[in-house]
Amino acid sequence: MLADWAAALVESQARDDVRVIVLTGAGNDFCAGGDLKEMKARVAESPLSRKNSLATRIHKIPLTLLTIDKPVLAAVNGAATGAGMDMALMCDIRIAAADTRFAESYVSVGLVPGAGGSWFLPKIVGMSKALELLWTGRFVDANEALAMGLVNEVVPAADLLSHTHAFASRLASGPSMSIRLTKRAARQAAGMELSAHLDLISSHLALVVGTDDHREALEAIEAKRRPVFKGR
Repeated sequence: MLADWAAALVESQARDDVRVIVLTGAGNDFCAGGDLKEMKARVAESPLSRKNSLATRIHKIPLTLLTIDKPVLAAVNGAATGAGMDMALMCDIRIAAADTRFAESYVSVGLVPGAGGSWFLPKIVGMSKALELLWTGRFVDANEALAMGLVNEVVPAADLLSHTHAFASRLASGPSMSIRLTKRAARQAAGMELSAHLDLISSHLALVVGTDDHREALEAIEAKRRPVFKGR
């Protein structure tokens, strides 16, 4: 599944007809994390073997997602625990069903976050709250997740996919280059000085000024109509 997911992300980034990526769980839960039987089997592995397994399988997902400049939305349903919570954190925006529960449950089985949770979570909820969740492994319901900024919205479970797809459609019908370059700029800004960021954004702005979508937006404003963006 991890290999297929990484391949699907690479394909989605390359395809012009894909504007937005939506991730959700198949079944009642988003992802419940690691399998207990597999955990027991891994105890016999050498430390180097386990490290290499993480690098070649699980870590491909967050590293690939960091190269995706298209919006990635998580429709989080049911349980999102351990690696499952990490997978939700990797997405740009999280929309949760009202019955969703999150937990960084690694500590409950004597492990450390293996899929990037200790990197993503502090950036989303702040260091103190992140350490609280990472150290205790306690469950957070959807409303608490919303209050701490872990998710963007909470909706009834029956409406989760339709609501997320409606938001995805709104983004997909927007000026795609503007949206993608804005994501790049926002992500890269975290590791940049202001002067470097402004230099980067001036390059991005120079690109989007020449797009058909920018010209269409200006014409629509003058004509007092809604713009129709074509992604060019």
